[in-house]
Amino acid sequence: MDYDIKDIRLAQKGLLRMEWAQQEMPVLELVKRRFKKELPLKGIRLSACLHVTTETANLMTTIKAGGADVVLCASNPLSTQDDVASALVEYFQIPVFAIKGEDNDTYYRHIQAALNHHPSITMDDGADLVSTIHSKRKDLIKGIIGGTEETTTGVIRLRSMAARGVLKFPIISVNDADTKHLFDNRYGTGQSTLDGMMRATNRLVAGTVFVISGYGWCGRGIAMRAKGMGADVVVTEIDPLKAIEAVMDGYRVMPMADAAKIGDFFVTVTGDIKVIRREHFAVMKDGAVVCNSGHFNVEIDIPALERMTKRKRAIREFVEEFTLPNGRRVNLLGEGRLINLAAAEGHPASVMDMSFANQALSAEHMVKHAKKLERKVYPVPSAIDREIARLKLKGMGIQIDVLTKEQQKYLASWEMGT
Repeated sequence: MDYDIKDIRLAQKGLLRMEWAQQEMPVLELVKRRFKKELPLKGIRLSACLHVTTETANLMTTIKAGGADVVLCASNPLSTQDDVASALVEYFQIPVFAIKGEDNDTYYRHIQAALNHHPSITMDDGADLVSTIHSKRKDLIKGIIGGTEETTTGVIRLRSMAARGVLKFPIISVNDADTKHLFDNRYGTGQSTLDGMMRATNRLVAGTVFVISGYGWCGRGIAMRAKGMGADVVVTEIDPLKAIEAVMDGYRVMPMADAAKIGDFFVTVTGDIKVIRREHFAVMKDGAVVCNSGHFNVEIDIPALERMTKRKRAIREFVEEFTLPNGRRVNLLGEGRLINLAAAEGHPASVMDMSFANQALSAEHMVKHAKKLERKVYPVPSAIDREIARLKLKGMGIQIDVLTKEQQKYLASWEMGT
C-alpha cells in the first residue's frame, strides 16, 4: 500500500484519539452499522481531500465499511493530525497522503497521489480535487460519477464552474445541509476558532475589541463565543442584511478601515481575498493579533504585510511577529491558515458527527442517483437532512412532539382559517 505520512509509530496514539472522538459521533456510528450490512458503496473508488483529523478518520472508516476503496489526502497543509494519519494506515489499511506542515509542492503532490486512485467519487473540502481534475487531470473525468463538497469556499468555486458550464460531473453541496452549516459552521467554528486563538496566544479575550470580518454562520458563531467571553465585538460586512442582523444581535458594525484602528483581535471568515490589507495593517494597534478561520489563507494580504515589515520573527509557536516601520507589531497566527486547525484540533466531534453523516449519506445518494443528475451543484436532499437531525436527537436522548391527526389536517387545509 502506497502512502506518505510523518511517522507510522504514532498510530497507537491516533487510534485512541479516534476512539475518543467516536464516542461523540453516534449518528455516524449508526450509518456505519447500516453500511456494513448493506454495502451501498461496494465497487466505488473514493478519493477524499479533507482535514485529516480524528473526526475525518471516523468518516473514512465509515465509507470503507460501506464497501468503498478509499484514499485520503489533506485539504490544508497545517490541519493534519499526524497520529491520526498513521492510525488510518496502520489499523485500517486506508492510504493517507498528509503530513502536518507540508510545503506547497508536497501538498499538490499528495492531491495527485489521491487522484491516481482513479476515483469514481470525489469528497472535497475546498474543491481542490475537483479543480485539479478539471485543470490538470481531465483524463479522470470519464470515470467519475460525482462528488461532494463540504465548505462554503468550495461551493462558491463549484457554483462558479457550473454557472460557466465547465463543471463536468454533479456535486452535492454538503455545506448547504441545515444539519451542517447551522451547527458545524456556527457552533463548531465558533468554539474551535477561539480555542485555536487562545492556544496560540494565551491572551485574555475579556475586555478586548474583537473584530470579525464576515457575518455568515461562521461569523455568527465566533461573535457569540467572543461576546460570551467578555469581548467588545465589532463586525465588518459588505452585505446590508447581514450587517443589520449583526447590529440587532448587539454588535458594533463598521468598515474595516475604522475597525483596524481599534481592534485587539481580528478574525476573517468571508471566503474572499484581501479582506485585511496594507492600509489596515498600517493603522493597527501595537500587538494586534490577526488570524483567519476561512478555508484559504488569502483573506489576509500576507504578501503586503511582508513587504511593509522591517523585521519578522517567530515569537511563539503559531505566532509570527511583524514589526512595521512605525514600530508597531502585528501578530499573525498560523500563517494565516485556518486557526482552529493550525493551532488547535478543529471542530468538536459532536458537531462533526452531523457534517460527516451528511458526507457519507450524500456519497450513497450519489451512487444511487448519479445517472439522473445533471452537471451542477445540488443541495443535500431534505430527507437526508431531517433523518440526520432525528438520529442526532436520538443519540442525545432527546424526544420531541409529533403532530396529532387533527393538527396535520389543519396544516394541510385552507378552509379552517380563523
